[in-house]
Amino acid sequence: MTSPFSPPLVEAGPAVHHAEAAQRNAAVADEAATELDAMLTGASDNKRLLLKAAAGAGKSYVLRRLVVEAASHAHVSRVAVAAFTNKQVLPLAEQLGEALGKDKVCLFVSKGKFDDVPVEVHAVATVVSKYADIPGSARVVVATCSKLGIQYGAKWLEKALGKGANGKTIFDVLFVDEAWQIPHHLFDEPSRLAPLWVGVGDVGQLPPLEVGENPWRGDDGFNPYRAWPTDYDDDAKTWTRELPAVWRPAAGHLELWRAFYPEWGSLDCVAAPGDRRLDLGSIAAPFDTLWAQVGTGVPTLLEIDGLPEPESPDVDLPLMEFIEAALDAFFAGGASLQAALYDATGAPTGASSRVAPGGDHSDPMATILATRNQAVDDAADAVDRLRERHGLTERDLVSSTVDSYQGQTNGITVALHPLNGASELDEFNSAFGRLAVTCTRATHGLLVVARPGLDELLDDAPARPGTPFGEPGNRQLPRQTHQRILATFARGRIAVAGEEE
Repeated sequence: MTSPFSPPLVEAGPAVHHAEAAQRNAAVADEAATELDAMLTGASDNKRLLLKAAAGAGKSYVLRRLVVEAASHAHVSRVAVAAFTNKQVLPLAEQLGEALGKDKVCLFVSKGKFDDVPVEVHAVATVVSKYADIPGSARVVVATCSKLGIQYGAKWLEKALGKGANGKTIFDVLFVDEAWQIPHHLFDEPSRLAPLWVGVGDVGQLPPLEVGENPWRGDDGFNPYRAWPTDYDDDAKTWTRELPAVWRPAAGHLELWRAFYPEWGSLDCVAAPGDRRLDLGSIAAPFDTLWAQVGTGVPTLLEIDGLPEPESPDVDLPLMEFIEAALDAFFAGGASLQAALYDATGAPTGASSRVAPGGDHSDPMATILATRNQAVDDAADAVDRLRERHGLTERDLVSSTVDSYQGQTNGITVALHPLNGASELDEFNSAFGRLAVTCTRATHGLLVVARPGLDELLDDAPARPGTPFGEPGNRQLPRQTHQRILATFARGRIAVAGEEE
């Protein structure tokens, strides 16, 4: 039996939407372009330009604009564009190639990754794996930080390309996507390739895990140090701005986004109330009530009581079986996602989109996220069964660890709360970025499930005042952050296996 859902403790504040919200990002992008031009001409003494973005703010669009403008600048011979993973550089190379032309954009990959580059990227960009094959016509070289930072790589790059327009370094500007994800040791070598740096990214990105005995179970084998931009928060030669609008979330999620970025002056979203909704079809009881709540666009936390005891705190098959049953009802009922469409300025076009199983949508319709590897193994098994049962594709339903899902977008997120089953707020579970990725991937609906006890755990946990290593801003972690985030959720509770609430 499900109790009525209680509304969030935090009331929705004033907000602007559509073109008015999008224009605020455009204004910051214009400021950044003006500042970058001044840096390139020497009119500004700044050496670094940092754009902080909330999840789903459209930062990639701004980055592409700045790269294109720099590559066409009279004081620039060539620029480098770096990111942490190959998954991140591939779309960058494709988009920049479409904007600038195949002869001017070179994707530089390792020999082992060359065959993995999609044909669409080959069609619009020059793809090479050897220094000598980088064309002299290339104005933009795109690569991972690891590839750019190979020992003695600068020597071979200079042999292939020569000096930039500045006469001292190979590149005139180094652009870094997802900058807050890249650790110091990977940025040190690429940082020497250009005198000016432009970093764009989500300050909530998780720092990369290091090799440990079992980092997924919360041991100390992961790197707690955030990427290089945190060194320059108060630097006199660093220009920093925040993108004050987000394109990804439904309007009902805005207070959740604001809870993750409390120190920002303002944060609004392009989607207005009613722009995103779930068409519930004929979802059967008792799950119809649950999905109707998720469909409101307000983040939803459901605590489930009466389940059999889990194998261990981080291996909870009974809870995953409940998630499978909820998604089974969702797909069996023929549910779909509806969304208003906007033009480039954020103004509604009057048209709308519909995402249903079996469609050609690029982002998954629904995603199951979990923190622990074993929990994701259980989720993968559930996904396999659901795909077979309902004829679903990889575009319809996927599962992932939270750490592997950074930078991704989906329609509906169903997630196990990172603290589910935890006995204490260890460093692994309480990481701000892990909670942020869990909660900020969805365009339509967010359902977080847990066993009862989150409130008691947070009430009893010792406070850790101040800003711990690797966390941006003035957050007080972990207890205070979790409590602030959960206050933006509608809350419900269900008792199963005959137990009373």
